[in-house]
Amino acid sequence: MTGRLPSPVPDVCVRVLMNIGTCGPYAHVVARFEPPGPGGGFELLSVAPEKRLPAEFLPALRSGLLEGLDGVAAAVLVTDGSFHEVDSSEYGYRIAGRQAARAALTVAGLLPPAEDGELRWATWPGRRPPRPPRKRSRPAGF
Repeated sequence: MTGRLPSPVPDVCVRVLMNIGTCGPYAHVVARFEPPGPGGGFELLSVAPEKRLPAEFLPALRSGLLEGLDGVAAAVLVTDGSFHEVDSSEYGYRIAGRQAARAALTVAGLLPPAEDGELRWATWPGRRPPRPPRKRSRPAGF
């Protein structure tokens, strides 16, 4: 996919929280996606406070964003985030970047709405919360 993000997509929030065994990757990012500037390429700027989102995770976030955007040019402003001293990792922030980018493409109409079913950690204004799994009733005696 190539092209440009056609319209702004504000307040995409991704919170990756995996529990593999006793702990797992954690990442939290809030970003605003905008159509690209005059240069037309990918831009990433973080105004999240360093104490909330350390700069060491930005290269992994950038990598995930680029993968998720799949050639679509966009300017991304990271406005907030958080990390966990033990569980945060580059892996978690790559996942967060990819999910945030795919969410922005879905909201902008560049991906089919069905794509949002794959975005288990992403939220954005207007997204309906995912439905919890239905409990199956068991026959009597089981």
